[in-house]
Amino acid sequence: MRLVLFEPGIPQNAGAMLRTAACLGVAVDIIEPMGFILSDKRLRRAGMDYLDLAAVTRHDSWPAFLQSRQESRLDVGGRLVLLTTKASVIYTAFRFQAGDSLLVGRESAGAPDAVHQACDAALRVPMAAPARSLNVAAAAAMVLGEALRQVEGFPPGS
Repeated sequence: MRLVLFEPGIPQNAGAMLRTAACLGVAVDIIEPMGFILSDKRLRRAGMDYLDLAAVTRHDSWPAFLQSRQESRLDVGGRLVLLTTKASVIYTAFRFQAGDSLLVGRESAGAPDAVHQACDAALRVPMAAPARSLNVAAAAAMVLGEALRQVEGFPPGS
């Protein structure tokens, strides 16, 4: 299982997602450009000392990320699953697989159409009206927790 951050723009959210991934033993892909640098103090404050535990792969662009997936398909496998408010499928109704990569879009704009079209599935978190969206780090943690539960992928001894 992997967590993919598409052009993250808010360092505190990225730090929280990196910390979550590190604690759960999930690798992270960051698709650039980012709206901050990885040494940003706000990222480090949110991620604390867990950032050094995160297995992070950076990609220069969306096409570079797709190329990397294509080249390592046999090793990574799995589907690209987008978390978006535009999806009709609720994440708890989806059957996750161990090799899935969960992708979150930019906080300000989500993911562009090209990203939506490249994904194998799109999921949403149900919310009470009139709410529009959850914080991206909260949504990622909720869906990642369900995905790991389904595939029995939580770290050993947890």
